[in-house]
Amino acid sequence: MIPLASHAPDALEPQAPPAALRVALLGARGIPASYGGFETFAEQLATRLAARGHEVTVYAECGDQPVADTVYQGVRVRSRRRPRWGAASVLAYDCACLWDARRGYDLVYMLGYGAAWACWWPRVFGVPVWINVDGLEWARSKWGWGARTYLRCMEWVASKVATRLIADAEAIALRFRQTYPGGAPSSFIAYGAELVQAGQADPSLLAAWGLQAHRYMLVVARPEPENHILEIVRGHVLHGGDWPLVVVGDVSGGTAYQQQLKALASDRVLFVGGIYDAAQLNSLRVHAACYLHGHSVGGTNPSLLEALACGNWVVAHDNPYNREVARDAAEYFSTPQQLAQSLDRVVSEGAALRPLRAQRARDIVAKHYTWEGITDAYEALMRAECPPHRPAGAATP
Repeated sequence: MIPLASHAPDALEPQAPPAALRVALLGARGIPASYGGFETFAEQLATRLAARGHEVTVYAECGDQPVADTVYQGVRVRSRRRPRWGAASVLAYDCACLWDARRGYDLVYMLGYGAAWACWWPRVFGVPVWINVDGLEWARSKWGWGARTYLRCMEWVASKVATRLIADAEAIALRFRQTYPGGAPSSFIAYGAELVQAGQADPSLLAAWGLQAHRYMLVVARPEPENHILEIVRGHVLHGGDWPLVVVGDVSGGTAYQQQLKALASDRVLFVGGIYDAAQLNSLRVHAACYLHGHSVGGTNPSLLEALACGNWVVAHDNPYNREVARDAAEYFSTPQQLAQSLDRVVSEGAALRPLRAQRARDIVAKHYTWEGITDAYEALMRAECPPHRPAGAATP
Protein backbone atom coordinates (compact mmCIF):
# COMPACT_ATOMS: atom_id res chain seq x y z
CA MET A 1 0.00 0.00 0.00
CA ILE A 2 1.25 3.50 -0.88
CA PRO A 3 1.47 5.66 2.26
CA LEU A 4 -0.53 8.87 2.31
CA ALA A 5 1.42 12.09 2.02
CA SER A 6 2.02 13.65 5.40
CA HIS A 7 1.81 17.22 4.10
CA ALA A 8 0.14 19.29 1.39
CA PRO A 9 1.74 19.38 -2.06
CA ASP A 10 4.43 22.01 -2.62
CA ALA A 11 2.13 23.92 -4.96
CA LEU A 12 -0.24 24.54 -2.05
CA GLU A 13 2.39 25.79 0.34
CA PRO A 14 2.25 29.55 1.00
CA GLN A 15 4.63 31.51 -1.18
CA ALA A 16 6.90 34.14 0.30
CA PRO A 17 6.01 37.67 -0.86
CA PRO A 18 8.41 39.16 -3.43
CA ALA A 19 11.33 40.98 -1.86
CA ALA A 20 11.19 44.75 -1.66
CA LEU A 21 13.31 46.66 -4.14
CA ARG A 22 15.47 49.64 -3.25
CA VAL A 23 14.76 52.30 -5.87
CA ALA A 24 16.28 55.77 -6.25
CA LEU A 25 14.55 58.44 -8.37
CA LEU A 26 16.81 61.26 -9.52
CA GLY A 27 16.41 64.30 -11.77
CA ALA A 28 13.45 66.01 -10.06
CA ARG A 29 13.58 68.99 -7.75
CA GLY A 30 11.94 66.97 -5.01
CA ILE A 31 8.58 66.00 -3.57
CA PRO A 32 5.87 66.92 -2.80
CA ALA A 33 5.55 68.27 -6.34
CA SER A 34 5.46 72.05 -6.67
CA TYR A 35 7.09 72.72 -10.03
CA GLY A 36 6.61 70.55 -13.11
CA GLY A 37 6.02 67.22 -14.78
CA PHE A 38 9.04 65.33 -13.46
CA GLU A 39 8.19 66.31 -9.89
CA THR A 40 4.59 65.19 -10.26
CA PHE A 41 5.75 61.94 -11.83
CA ALA A 42 8.31 61.32 -9.06
CA GLU A 43 5.69 61.89 -6.35
CA GLN A 44 3.02 59.74 -7.97
CA LEU A 45 5.32 56.79 -8.74
CA ALA A 46 7.42 56.93 -5.57
CA THR A 47 4.52 57.09 -3.12
CA ARG A 48 2.71 54.25 -4.86
CA LEU A 49 5.79 52.03 -4.93
CA ALA A 50 6.38 52.79 -1.25
CA ALA A 51 2.78 51.85 -0.46
CA ARG A 52 3.49 48.48 -2.11
CA GLY A 53 6.38 47.85 0.27
CA HIS A 54 9.38 49.04 -1.75
CA GLU A 55 12.14 51.19 -0.27
CA VAL A 56 12.06 54.35 -2.39
CA THR A 57 14.32 57.39 -2.26
CA VAL A 58 13.64 60.60 -4.15
CA TYR A 59 16.53 63.04 -4.43
CA ALA A 60 15.67 66.70 -3.84
CA GLU A 61 17.38 70.06 -4.14
CA CYS A 62 18.48 72.09 -1.16
CA GLY A 63 20.34 75.34 -0.61
CA ASP A 64 23.81 75.90 0.76
CA GLN A 65 23.01 74.35 4.15
CA PRO A 66 22.75 70.54 4.41
CA VAL A 67 19.26 69.16 5.01
CA ALA A 68 18.64 65.90 6.85
CA ASP A 69 16.70 63.14 5.13
CA THR A 70 12.94 63.32 5.61
CA VAL A 71 10.05 60.94 4.92
CA TYR A 72 7.07 61.86 2.75
CA GLN A 73 4.24 59.32 2.52
CA GLY A 74 6.67 56.47 3.07
CA VAL A 75 9.31 57.82 0.65
CA ARG A 76 12.72 58.89 1.84
CA VAL A 77 13.52 62.40 0.53
CA ARG A 78 17.29 62.84 0.33
CA SER A 79 18.54 66.37 -0.34
CA ARG A 80 21.61 67.42 -2.24
CA ARG A 81 22.90 70.93 -2.84
CA ARG A 82 22.25 72.63 -6.17
CA PRO A 83 25.17 75.00 -6.91
CA ARG A 84 24.49 78.48 -8.30
CA TRP A 85 26.23 77.95 -11.63
CA GLY A 86 23.61 79.29 -13.99
CA ALA A 87 22.52 76.81 -16.63
CA ALA A 88 25.16 74.33 -15.42
CA SER A 89 23.67 74.17 -11.92
CA VAL A 90 21.12 71.52 -12.94
CA LEU A 91 23.89 69.36 -14.37
CA ALA A 92 25.98 69.75 -11.21
CA TYR A 93 22.99 68.84 -9.04
CA ASP A 94 22.22 65.74 -11.09
CA CYS A 95 25.85 64.63 -10.87
CA ALA A 96 25.88 65.10 -7.09
CA CYS A 97 22.78 62.91 -6.82
CA LEU A 98 24.26 60.23 -9.10
CA TRP A 99 27.46 60.11 -7.06
CA ASP A 100 25.48 59.68 -3.85
CA ALA A 101 23.30 56.97 -5.42
CA ARG A 102 26.20 55.06 -7.00
CA ARG A 103 25.69 52.05 -4.71
CA GLY A 104 23.23 50.57 -2.27
CA TYR A 105 20.21 50.46 -4.60
CA ASP A 106 18.63 47.82 -6.80
CA LEU A 107 17.73 50.47 -9.39
CA VAL A 108 18.71 54.06 -10.11
CA TYR A 109 16.09 55.79 -12.27
CA MET A 110 17.32 59.07 -13.78
CA LEU A 111 14.70 61.51 -15.10
CA GLY A 112 16.28 63.24 -18.09
CA TYR A 113 19.57 62.61 -19.86
CA GLY A 114 21.44 65.88 -19.28
CA ALA A 115 23.93 64.12 -16.97
CA ALA A 116 23.96 60.84 -18.89
CA TRP A 117 27.77 60.57 -18.82
CA ALA A 118 27.69 60.40 -14.99
CA CYS A 119 25.24 57.50 -15.06
CA TRP A 120 28.30 55.25 -15.38
CA TRP A 121 28.96 55.68 -11.66
CA PRO A 122 26.16 53.38 -10.42
CA ARG A 123 26.87 50.98 -13.29
CA VAL A 124 30.42 50.50 -12.02
CA PHE A 125 28.94 49.21 -8.75
CA GLY A 126 26.61 46.84 -10.56
CA VAL A 127 23.47 48.95 -10.12
CA PRO A 128 21.06 49.02 -13.11
CA VAL A 129 20.39 52.53 -14.42
CA TRP A 130 17.26 53.50 -16.27
CA ILE A 131 17.00 56.88 -17.98
CA ASN A 132 13.70 58.59 -18.76
CA VAL A 133 14.39 60.35 -22.06
CA ASP A 134 11.35 62.67 -21.81
CA GLY A 135 10.97 64.36 -25.22
CA LEU A 136 13.35 65.88 -27.76
CA GLU A 137 15.07 68.08 -25.19
CA TRP A 138 17.78 69.26 -27.60
CA ALA A 139 15.12 70.59 -29.99
CA ARG A 140 13.72 73.13 -27.55
CA SER A 141 14.15 76.73 -28.69
CA LYS A 142 15.34 77.95 -25.29
CA TRP A 143 18.73 76.32 -25.84
CA GLY A 144 21.57 77.96 -27.75
CA TRP A 145 23.69 75.98 -30.22
CA GLY A 146 26.19 74.94 -27.52
CA ALA A 147 23.54 73.52 -25.20
CA ARG A 148 21.77 71.83 -28.13
CA THR A 149 24.99 70.17 -29.22
CA TYR A 150 25.68 68.99 -25.68
CA LEU A 151 22.16 67.60 -25.21
CA ARG A 152 22.24 65.84 -28.58
CA CYS A 153 25.51 64.18 -27.48
CA MET A 154 23.98 63.22 -24.14
CA GLU A 155 21.07 61.60 -25.95
CA TRP A 156 23.58 59.32 -27.68
CA VAL A 157 25.46 58.73 -24.41
CA ALA A 158 22.19 57.79 -22.69
CA SER A 159 21.63 55.08 -25.28
CA LYS A 160 25.03 53.60 -24.38
CA VAL A 161 25.21 53.94 -20.61
CA ALA A 162 21.66 53.05 -19.53
CA THR A 163 20.53 49.50 -18.96
CA ARG A 164 17.13 50.62 -20.24
CA LEU A 165 15.61 53.79 -21.70
CA ILE A 166 12.05 54.71 -20.76
CA ALA A 167 9.85 56.97 -22.90
CA ASP A 168 6.40 58.18 -21.94
CA ALA A 169 5.24 58.07 -25.58
CA GLU A 170 5.54 55.14 -27.97
CA ALA A 171 6.62 57.53 -30.74
CA ILE A 172 9.64 58.62 -28.65
CA ALA A 173 10.56 55.02 -27.77
CA LEU A 174 10.35 54.08 -31.46
CA ARG A 175 12.59 56.98 -32.41
CA PHE A 176 15.28 55.80 -29.99
CA ARG A 177 15.06 52.23 -31.30
CA GLN A 178 15.48 53.45 -34.87
CA THR A 179 18.13 56.11 -34.18
CA TYR A 180 20.25 53.98 -31.83
CA PRO A 181 19.63 50.37 -32.89
CA GLY A 182 22.69 49.12 -30.99
CA GLY A 183 21.86 51.05 -27.83
CA ALA A 184 19.97 50.23 -24.67
CA PRO A 185 16.50 48.73 -25.10
CA SER A 186 13.75 51.37 -25.17
CA SER A 187 10.42 50.85 -23.43
CA PHE A 188 7.21 52.84 -23.43
CA ILE A 189 5.49 53.48 -20.10
CA ALA A 190 3.05 56.39 -20.13
CA TYR A 191 2.67 59.39 -17.87
CA GLY A 192 -0.50 59.58 -15.78
CA ALA A 193 -3.31 61.87 -14.71
CA GLU A 194 -6.05 62.02 -12.08
CA LEU A 195 -9.62 62.11 -13.38
CA VAL A 196 -11.55 65.27 -12.50
CA GLN A 197 -15.33 65.21 -12.82
CA ALA A 198 -17.38 68.33 -13.49
CA GLY A 199 -18.77 68.39 -9.96
CA GLN A 200 -15.25 68.54 -8.50
CA ALA A 201 -14.44 71.92 -10.09
CA ASP A 202 -15.86 75.09 -8.52
CA PRO A 203 -17.19 77.42 -11.27
CA SER A 204 -17.21 80.39 -8.88
CA LEU A 205 -13.41 80.53 -9.16
CA LEU A 206 -13.79 81.78 -12.74
CA ALA A 207 -14.92 85.16 -11.39
CA ALA A 208 -11.28 86.02 -10.62
CA TRP A 209 -10.77 86.48 -14.37
CA GLY A 210 -14.25 87.62 -15.30
CA LEU A 211 -15.02 84.39 -17.18
CA GLN A 212 -18.25 82.51 -17.83
CA ALA A 213 -18.37 78.71 -17.93
CA HIS A 214 -18.06 77.22 -21.42
CA ARG A 215 -17.61 80.66 -23.00
CA TYR A 216 -13.81 80.87 -23.25
CA MET A 217 -10.93 78.92 -24.81
CA LEU A 218 -7.93 77.84 -22.73
CA VAL A 219 -4.18 77.30 -23.18
CA VAL A 220 -1.83 76.13 -20.39
CA ALA A 221 1.79 76.18 -21.59
CA ARG A 222 5.22 77.69 -21.22
CA PRO A 223 5.63 80.55 -23.74
CA GLU A 224 8.12 78.87 -26.07
CA PRO A 225 7.96 78.66 -29.89
CA GLU A 226 7.65 74.85 -29.97
CA ASN A 227 4.42 75.18 -27.99
CA HIS A 228 2.87 77.20 -30.86
CA ILE A 229 1.12 79.75 -28.65
CA LEU A 230 1.62 82.46 -31.27
CA GLU A 231 -0.11 80.31 -33.89
CA ILE A 232 -2.93 79.60 -31.43
CA VAL A 233 -3.45 83.31 -30.76
CA ARG A 234 -3.47 84.05 -34.48
CA GLY A 235 -5.97 81.25 -35.08
CA HIS A 236 -8.21 82.69 -32.37
CA VAL A 237 -8.02 86.13 -34.00
CA LEU A 238 -8.98 84.61 -37.37
CA HIS A 239 -11.89 82.84 -35.68
CA GLY A 240 -13.21 86.23 -34.69
CA GLY A 241 -15.72 85.08 -32.07
CA ASP A 242 -16.64 86.84 -28.85
CA TRP A 243 -15.35 84.19 -26.45
CA PRO A 244 -11.92 85.12 -25.05
CA LEU A 245 -8.74 83.07 -25.26
CA VAL A 246 -7.17 82.57 -21.83
CA VAL A 247 -3.43 81.82 -21.82
CA VAL A 248 -2.01 80.43 -18.57
CA GLY A 249 1.78 80.79 -18.47
CA ASP A 250 4.42 83.33 -17.51
CA VAL A 251 4.39 85.81 -20.41
CA SER A 252 6.44 88.51 -18.68
CA GLY A 253 8.17 89.77 -21.81
CA GLY A 254 11.60 88.40 -20.97
CA THR A 255 12.19 87.00 -24.45
CA ALA A 256 11.52 88.22 -27.97
CA TYR A 257 8.88 85.51 -28.35
CA GLN A 258 7.09 86.63 -25.20
CA GLN A 259 7.17 90.22 -26.42
CA GLN A 260 5.45 89.11 -29.64
CA LEU A 261 2.76 87.44 -27.56
CA LYS A 262 2.25 90.40 -25.25
CA ALA A 263 1.75 92.66 -28.25
CA LEU A 264 -1.37 90.61 -29.11
CA ALA A 265 -2.98 91.00 -25.68
CA SER A 266 -6.51 92.42 -25.74
CA ASP A 267 -9.90 91.98 -24.11
CA ARG A 268 -10.22 88.80 -26.24
CA VAL A 269 -6.69 87.48 -25.60
CA LEU A 270 -5.99 87.28 -21.87
CA PHE A 271 -2.53 86.46 -20.52
CA VAL A 272 -3.23 85.60 -16.89
CA GLY A 273 0.30 84.49 -15.89
CA GLY A 274 1.31 81.28 -14.18
CA ILE A 275 -1.33 79.54 -12.05
CA TYR A 276 -0.13 76.82 -9.69
CA ASP A 277 -3.21 76.30 -7.52
CA ALA A 278 -4.75 72.94 -8.45
CA ALA A 279 -8.33 74.02 -7.70
CA GLN A 280 -8.04 77.09 -9.93
CA LEU A 281 -6.49 75.10 -12.78
CA ASN A 282 -9.12 72.38 -12.54
CA SER A 283 -11.89 74.99 -12.62
CA LEU A 284 -10.37 76.68 -15.67
CA ARG A 285 -10.00 73.37 -17.49
CA VAL A 286 -13.34 71.78 -16.64
CA HIS A 287 -15.36 74.87 -17.53
CA ALA A 288 -13.48 75.84 -20.71
CA ALA A 289 -15.32 75.60 -24.03
CA CYS A 290 -12.19 73.90 -25.36
CA TYR A 291 -8.54 73.35 -24.54
CA LEU A 292 -5.93 74.32 -27.16
CA HIS A 293 -2.69 72.35 -27.06
CA GLY A 294 0.30 73.40 -29.15
CA HIS A 295 3.16 71.28 -27.75
CA SER A 296 5.22 69.61 -30.45
CA VAL A 297 8.58 68.32 -29.14
CA GLY A 298 7.62 66.35 -26.05
CA GLY A 299 6.28 62.88 -25.54
CA THR A 300 3.14 62.48 -23.47
CA ASN A 301 2.58 66.04 -22.27
CA PRO A 302 1.11 66.41 -18.77
CA SER A 303 -1.01 69.41 -19.77
CA LEU A 304 -2.71 67.41 -22.52
CA LEU A 305 -3.42 64.49 -20.19
CA GLU A 306 -4.80 66.81 -17.52
CA ALA A 307 -7.09 68.45 -20.09
CA LEU A 308 -8.42 65.04 -21.14
CA ALA A 309 -8.85 64.04 -17.50
CA CYS A 310 -11.00 67.15 -17.03
CA GLY A 311 -13.18 66.18 -20.00
CA ASN A 312 -12.04 68.98 -22.29
CA TRP A 313 -12.89 69.35 -25.94
CA VAL A 314 -9.28 69.37 -27.18
CA VAL A 315 -7.87 71.01 -30.30
CA ALA A 316 -4.21 69.95 -30.55
CA HIS A 317 -1.22 70.63 -32.78
CA ASP A 318 -0.99 67.85 -35.35
CA ASN A 319 2.03 65.68 -34.50
CA PRO A 320 2.53 61.99 -33.64
CA TYR A 321 2.87 62.60 -29.88
CA ASN A 322 -0.45 64.43 -29.51
CA ARG A 323 -2.30 61.98 -31.76
CA GLU A 324 -0.94 59.04 -29.76
CA VAL A 325 -2.35 60.47 -26.53
CA ALA A 326 -5.61 62.17 -27.50
CA ARG A 327 -6.62 59.75 -30.25
CA ASP A 328 -10.14 60.56 -31.52
CA ALA A 329 -10.95 62.75 -28.52
CA ALA A 330 -9.28 65.74 -30.20
CA GLU A 331 -9.33 67.78 -33.36
CA TYR A 332 -5.94 68.67 -34.85
CA PHE A 333 -4.48 71.75 -36.52
CA SER A 334 -1.28 72.62 -38.37
CA THR A 335 -2.06 76.23 -39.31
CA PRO A 336 -3.92 79.15 -37.71
CA GLN A 337 -6.55 78.80 -40.44
CA GLN A 338 -7.25 75.18 -39.46
CA LEU A 339 -7.45 76.18 -35.81
CA ALA A 340 -9.94 78.94 -36.62
CA GLN A 341 -12.20 76.41 -38.35
CA SER A 342 -12.10 74.16 -35.28
CA LEU A 343 -12.99 77.08 -33.02
CA ASP A 344 -15.96 77.87 -35.24
CA ARG A 345 -17.21 74.31 -34.62
CA VAL A 346 -16.63 74.61 -30.88
CA VAL A 347 -18.91 77.65 -30.77
CA SER A 348 -21.59 76.30 -33.12
CA GLU A 349 -21.73 72.69 -31.90
CA GLY A 350 -20.31 72.83 -28.38
CA ALA A 351 -23.53 72.61 -26.42
CA ALA A 352 -24.64 69.48 -28.27
CA LEU A 353 -21.32 67.64 -28.48
CA ARG A 354 -19.56 68.62 -25.26
CA PRO A 355 -20.99 65.81 -23.05
CA LEU A 356 -19.99 63.10 -25.54
CA ARG A 357 -16.52 64.57 -26.03
CA ALA A 358 -16.03 64.89 -22.28
CA GLN A 359 -16.91 61.23 -21.74
CA ARG A 360 -14.57 60.08 -24.51
CA ALA A 361 -11.69 62.16 -23.13
CA ARG A 362 -12.08 60.77 -19.61
CA ASP A 363 -12.47 57.23 -20.96
CA ILE A 364 -9.06 57.48 -22.64
CA VAL A 365 -7.42 58.55 -19.37
CA ALA A 366 -9.23 55.86 -17.38
CA LYS A 367 -8.12 53.13 -19.78
CA HIS A 368 -4.55 54.16 -20.59
CA TYR A 369 -3.24 56.78 -18.16
CA THR A 370 -4.13 56.00 -14.54
CA TRP A 371 -1.26 56.30 -12.08
CA GLU A 372 -2.06 52.88 -10.59
CA GLY A 373 -1.84 51.23 -14.00
CA ILE A 374 1.43 53.01 -14.73
CA THR A 375 2.82 51.93 -11.36
CA ASP A 376 1.83 48.34 -12.23
CA ALA A 377 3.86 48.57 -15.45
CA TYR A 378 6.90 50.00 -13.67
CA GLU A 379 6.78 47.44 -10.87
CA ALA A 380 6.54 44.53 -13.32
CA LEU A 381 9.53 45.79 -15.30
CA MET A 382 11.54 46.47 -12.16
CA ARG A 383 10.95 42.96 -10.84
CA ALA A 384 11.89 41.46 -14.22
CA GLU A 385 15.15 43.38 -14.58
CA CYS A 386 16.27 44.50 -11.12
CA PRO A 387 16.23 41.55 -8.69
CA PRO A 388 17.13 42.57 -5.14
CA HIS A 389 20.71 41.70 -4.35
CA ARG A 390 21.00 43.09 -0.82
CA PRO A 391 22.65 40.73 1.61
CA ALA A 392 20.76 39.99 4.82
CA GLY A 393 20.96 42.90 7.24
CA ALA A 394 22.43 45.32 4.74
CA ALA A 395 21.60 48.95 5.39
CA THR A 396 20.21 51.51 3.00
CA PRO A 397 22.82 54.15 2.16
